[in-house]
Amino acid sequence: MSAHNVIIVLGLLGQFPLAGIAWQLIHHLAGLQRLGFEVYYVEDTGTAPYDPRVKSLVYDCTYSLQVIADALRRLGLEDAWAYRDGRTGQWHGLSQNRVQDLFARALCAINLCGASNPATLTFRPTGKLLYLETDPVLNQVRLDQGDTVTWQFLAGHDAHVTYGENLGEADCPIPLAHFAWQKTRPPVAVELWPFCSGQASSRFTTVTTWHNRGKDLCFRGETYYWSKHLNFLPLADLPRRTSQELELATEIDEEMVRSEFHRNGWVLTNPLTVSRDIGVYHEYICTSRGEFTASKDVVVRTRSGWFSDRSVCYLAAGKPVVTQDTGFSKFIPTGHGLFAFSTPDEALAALETINRDYRAHDRAAREIAQEYFDAAKVLAKMLRDVGIA
Repeated sequence: MSAHNVIIVLGLLGQFPLAGIAWQLIHHLAGLQRLGFEVYYVEDTGTAPYDPRVKSLVYDCTYSLQVIADALRRLGLEDAWAYRDGRTGQWHGLSQNRVQDLFARALCAINLCGASNPATLTFRPTGKLLYLETDPVLNQVRLDQGDTVTWQFLAGHDAHVTYGENLGEADCPIPLAHFAWQKTRPPVAVELWPFCSGQASSRFTTVTTWHNRGKDLCFRGETYYWSKHLNFLPLADLPRRTSQELELATEIDEEMVRSEFHRNGWVLTNPLTVSRDIGVYHEYICTSRGEFTASKDVVVRTRSGWFSDRSVCYLAAGKPVVTQDTGFSKFIPTGHGLFAFSTPDEALAALETINRDYRAHDRAAREIAQEYFDAAKVLAKMLRDVGIA
């Protein structure tokens, strides 16, 4: 094993053993594999895992270990992962000594989603520790406001990368400061999503959390909301305006709002039915006609440039995507296979455009995934940008 060939990915799949988290991890691992690296997954958060079967935090990590093993097995990495039980301190998968050896040898460790706190990691990598931010804006605002906890967390890393591709630009109010931020976008291992024409599929779908709480923020006199529900509400009557069926795999917690969406013709599906299992999630996307979705207020109004790591799965499978513009349209071409909207009328027009020539748009979706989100391309650039490879 060469120190110049090993990369560790730190993550939180055991903490949140859900399919969306699993596929995000799989795409990063697969992309690094294609680049020729020897990759390992390590989870060392010290946090109690969530069990979707009971919708609660639990003390027993058995279910989480099964999900991790299933995800890694898909890449032939069934013997390349380790999970530390925060309650007992016990290591599962690779032994503690093996993990220590990996950290001593690795070229770098990628802290995906900022899953691990550098101050509490059992082992510090000899190579660089890279912070990979998948949800931009919050940390940048906290830094601007002098939040010392955020600064200390980020300062524990050697390199900093964000999905906020438009942060710090003239048309985005969010500054990039304090660290030498690099920008990236969500990778997708296209080879894991066989092209599936949705010609016979009836519904545009998405899987999402309706109402996120606890991370709204105030910045320079504006309040930004860490939630999508505010941007779905203006779209409530969209099914009445189109023959295209629309399905939301989400849990709308307000009875009046849920009833309104039902009355307007939305198909509402239990999100856990879709997202509990990695294979079911994959099939759900592959049997959809495309994706129709909104984005969080915080990434839309700031024009952050963020793009969804779920939407890239749809694109890879050849499913056209209609999604709210966050500023990503500056960097990714739209109008063929991928559509960015800012108003309900624009969303409606996108659906109608796709259905007029569906076969052309499903091929275009796949091509966008290959050209702009291919995991090996995205991760190779990210590593070059931070001086790792």
